[in-house]
Amino acid sequence: MEIGIDSFASAMYGSSLSSADAMGQLLDRISTADEAGLDVFGIGEHHKKEFLDSAPAVILSAAAARTQRIRLNSAVKVLSTDDPVRVYQRFATLDLISKGRAELVVGRGSAIEAFPLFGFNLKDYDALFAEKLNLLLQVREQEFVTWSGKFRPAMHQLAVYPRALQQKLPIWVGVGGTPESFVRAGSLGLPLMVAVIGGETARFRPLVDLYREAGRRAGFTPEQLKVGLHSPGYVAETDEQAIADYYPGYAELWTKLGKERGWPPVTHTQFTALIAPEGVLVVGGPERVAEKLLSHSQALGGVDRFTFQMDNAGLSHQQLLQSIELIGTKVIPLIKQSV
Repeated sequence: MEIGIDSFASAMYGSSLSSADAMGQLLDRISTADEAGLDVFGIGEHHKKEFLDSAPAVILSAAAARTQRIRLNSAVKVLSTDDPVRVYQRFATLDLISKGRAELVVGRGSAIEAFPLFGFNLKDYDALFAEKLNLLLQVREQEFVTWSGKFRPAMHQLAVYPRALQQKLPIWVGVGGTPESFVRAGSLGLPLMVAVIGGETARFRPLVDLYREAGRRAGFTPEQLKVGLHSPGYVAETDEQAIADYYPGYAELWTKLGKERGWPPVTHTQFTALIAPEGVLVVGGPERVAEKLLSHSQALGGVDRFTFQMDNAGLSHQQLLQSIELIGTKVIPLIKQSV
């Protein structure tokens, strides 16, 4: 199982930190993850004041110049509101800068602010993604592209440069809980990144099974049908310390999100359920976290990659750095010993 981090590039407005300093600290964390032996670091995409990730390829390119081996990806790239040709060009450029370490995780986006910002209609939410994914995959496969669709001008034998260093730039599909999204990823033989942010991870097993069955029917082998899992999490020296560090900021975050999206605030009782063995939150000391990751993998029939989302819970830069170090020095070795 590959282990990594996903970040929304928190602007840290609750502290005295400037946006420039927050960005500098984020790049330091990516460098630390590289040095600690983590496999992947992803940058999401939002267009809100509290995040600095509206241009993930730019952040990842800066990280590429400071790292040696860690893979760098979007987490996720909101493909529905961007031009697939430009998306490919940006990440092909990142692939050249990083010497073959770029990846794309593309999705429709759980937040909707990009749609009015870039002039798209929410009623086309799924149609936009389906069409643009089709074009992105064609651009990846062909240097000269002939294509036509509803939402973009047609292309006739137009060349797209630069080409990625990797022969086939990895493209994952990021999904939430829509069965059609799982089936689409399987039918295309694309690796799947499942974002699970609440409840119990095991409830996604039927959807993952749909993905694998769709892929099998389309002629893809089990080895081609990779499954990734993205969930909130945090590692400290002990279970008690991890809970004490993580809960206050997590509760504050979900209270804010609840006001925006009509969700109830998280109570301590609910938090306790979420950090239980079946719950989604991967929070604890190294042993508890490693055990939970292996349990989640078993529940989903095998997970090829897990990424922690940890920098939106009010944790300090030093706490995040320590957590990354613990993942690299303790969690990953524990998982390797168990498989």
